[in-house]
Amino acid sequence: MPESPTLSMPFNPAGIELDRRQGLSRQLYQALRLRVLDGRLASGTRLPASRDLATALAISRNSVVRAYDQLYAEGFIEGRVGDGTYVAQLPRSALPTKKLSTKVSTGFSTGLPTALSTNWLDLPVVPSSKIIHSDALKRVENNHLALPPSGPPRAFRVGVPAFDLFPFDVWAKLNAAFWRKPDLQQLCYGDPAGDARLRGMIAAYLRSSRGMQCTAEQIVITSGAQQGISLCAQLLVAPGDGVAIENPGYRAAGHAFAVAGARLHGVAVDSEGIDCQQLAGLTDCRLTYVTPSHQYPTGVVMSLARRLELLAWAERTQGWIVEDDYDGEYRYSGAPLAPLAALDRQGRVLYVGTFGKVAFPALRLGYLVLPPGLVEAFAQRRAVDVRHSEVSTQAVMAEFMAAGHFQRHIRRMRRAALSRRNVLLGGWPQNIAGVGQLPGVAAGLHLTVPVASVARESQLIELARSVDVEINGLSSYWLPDSTTPVDQRAGLVLGFAAVPERAIEAALERLRTVWHTL
Repeated sequence: MPESPTLSMPFNPAGIELDRRQGLSRQLYQALRLRVLDGRLASGTRLPASRDLATALAISRNSVVRAYDQLYAEGFIEGRVGDGTYVAQLPRSALPTKKLSTKVSTGFSTGLPTALSTNWLDLPVVPSSKIIHSDALKRVENNHLALPPSGPPRAFRVGVPAFDLFPFDVWAKLNAAFWRKPDLQQLCYGDPAGDARLRGMIAAYLRSSRGMQCTAEQIVITSGAQQGISLCAQLLVAPGDGVAIENPGYRAAGHAFAVAGARLHGVAVDSEGIDCQQLAGLTDCRLTYVTPSHQYPTGVVMSLARRLELLAWAERTQGWIVEDDYDGEYRYSGAPLAPLAALDRQGRVLYVGTFGKVAFPALRLGYLVLPPGLVEAFAQRRAVDVRHSEVSTQAVMAEFMAAGHFQRHIRRMRRAALSRRNVLLGGWPQNIAGVGQLPGVAAGLHLTVPVASVARESQLIELARSVDVEINGLSSYWLPDSTTPVDQRAGLVLGFAAVPERAIEAALERLRTVWHTL
């Protein structure tokens, strides 16, 4: 930097170094702001005239003026008519008189850096629960969702339908039609329960295809199934309440209940579904979460006897059943099974549905079918969080269903999933040490294969990853405090709908190559 001419300056600008390759006014603003915050520029200090400071720093006066303007707008400096520019009178408690130190006389460490920064990226990352002593924050820290896999779908990603077959051209036309001349009423704040027409179409679909005797008034639209589960947790669970969940099971549901303060009870799953005898022994439990149509992740279909037993438990205890019918549309022999909610005569079942497994997950569109007495409370609670779902998506889905596209798409998706399932079953590597037999797959979008040990599970998954194949470990679906021996929790969970048949065949060939080397 060129030498500054000798000027009469109210403060010493020494140490202000500006990189001429970047915005000068921004750098000067940050430098002056930092000096106010750390006390080097005390309240009431007179700042040099913009022309003088520009000369001292060898920059344009406009750069100084812009920096001053920003500091003035944020309250760091103030102008006095006829007397120049001064550092604003700020509370002394907010402005240390000397540079902050992490060490105080007691030896206690504040965890703060030794200097304040104007760049958020420079700040240390401290978990929120360390800053704010909150049980709720601690629960979130211990119960949160992992980031989803990156990149486009590949074999054998779990939870992804064949959205390569979605009629995006039809959807685009319907979406364009909505936005071409939208109803101005729809652009205002809407009903937190959701679009009335969409709720009516969902109710009609469930009555005709799933045997549920429900009305549009019982439905609350949600941002996917996860929000529906979370609403159940928020409104039906108090901190300390026991909640029964399938073990192994859908961990994201368990997280939702745990964040609400529930104590999770993992209940075993056998060949007929959740063990109702074990459930009956939980004296503090008034809510259970189940996936009866296709248990997640084992694939078991809950028997009718077990369904009736579960409903009897709810009636006897005045408890609630949250039924997650995440992929109930996919049944490969006969019609889809009637949901548990279709058997409910006491209003104890809350049904969670989603469009994510028929359309695509990013749509973030789901719904709850609720006992009539709960609808208003759920809508009110949802409104506090998000007001309502995005309007055009609801309107377009309603038209998509009304025009018959939805049912046709379901049939197409069911045929595709069946075909992709068959390719997986037919080409699965044989005689792999430690890998059990493939199960029969009558429903759903995934299957689970038993493995001899967790160590073997990890080895197989790592080798699959090395050849760009995604496989989930069954052991990750168990609660950490499960009493089942660790090696009995092992298995491979494979989704078979995410990619076309050729991609499945290629993935199976790569698996045969690497697994047979073991």
